Amino acid sequence: MRVLVTGGCGFLGSHVCEYYKKKGEEVISFDNLTKHELMRTGYDVEGARLYNWNFLKELGTSLIRGDIRDKQELLKVAKDCDYIIHTAAQPAMTISVENPELDLMTNVVGTFNVLEAARKYDIPIVNCSTIHVYGNKINETIKEGETRFFRDPPTIDETHPIMQGKLTPLHASKRSAEIYVQTYIDAYGLEAATFRLTGMYGPRQFGGEDHGWVANFAIRTLLKLPIRIFGTEKQVRDILYVSDAVRAFDAFYTKRKSGLYNIGGGEQNIISLGECLKMIREITGIEQEIIYESPRLGDLWYFVCDITKAREKLGWKPKVSNREGLKRLISWIKDNINLFRRENI
Repeated sequence: MRVLVTGGCGFLGSHVCEYYKKKGEEVISFDNLTKHELMRTGYDVEGARLYNWNFLKELGTSLIRGDIRDKQELLKVAKDCDYIIHTAAQPAMTISVENPELDLMTNVVGTFNVLEAARKYDIPIVNCSTIHVYGNKINETIKEGETRFFRDPPTIDETHPIMQGKLTPLHASKRSAEIYVQTYIDAYGLEAATFRLTGMYGPRQFGGEDHGWVANFAIRTLLKLPIRIFGTEKQVRDILYVSDAVRAFDAFYTKRKSGLYNIGGGEQNIISLGECLKMIREITGIEQEIIYESPRLGDLWYFVCDITKAREKLGWKPKVSNREGLKRLISWIKDNINLFRRENI
């Protein structure tokens, strides 16, 4: 089996590549090695950007430096592939507001190009979307508890209204990509799925304030640096350990049930920002300096996936607990702490 992973040197993409490579499959990582997010973290940008590239090279992954915005290049690479997992994206809401053209060209045009490659060669494909397409009007439906927000019912399924509340270019681009996926399913019979992913975390995640908040909290705790909270620490997610996310891609390839899926930790992995910080303190034994800032445009303060559809149609559910996942993440950060040390962090 030949698997093409767009954004293969990113956090999620690298774990997808590793998974299939260890299964003995032929894996191609297609990645432009963009530094947009990393430039804002203060980390060792070059070291961080090449970390996953070097990791995958040692595994024997085929590495191609290419851009999903280049349709012809993508078509060449996709030929003879059996599966496309599209993880390449501009994922940060903040960057989308600052650079809407980059967001549009990457998330909409780039996804269109990937779909065209899948259509031309009749290749099953999964597109990575985000729970942010539901919009932050959900914030109006939550109640405040002692350590977190609550909602009745606690979970949200794929039939919930979308694009509600304050919208950003990221909302527009991610939803546009979803519509294109559904169009290719309906018009061309493409075997395709969109995964609306919740907050993922795990080793090899160079998280910052723009994207990857769980890793950002862990990194800054270990470096004993201030941690900024935008709004309140009672914000809630059902965080998802990266190996569980990867298994969802394999589940789709096996089942071939096209459509839209919430892919998250579900009720068993609900956690607030404050509860996550506390768990990190318990694991590391390090106290944290927390700074509270004003809320950001478009921020979603509560989301917990109803994963019934993925469980019933794909036979998938998460396995890794929040505490176990955080232990694994923290262990990796400790082993690579020099990648995160910079004077201006």
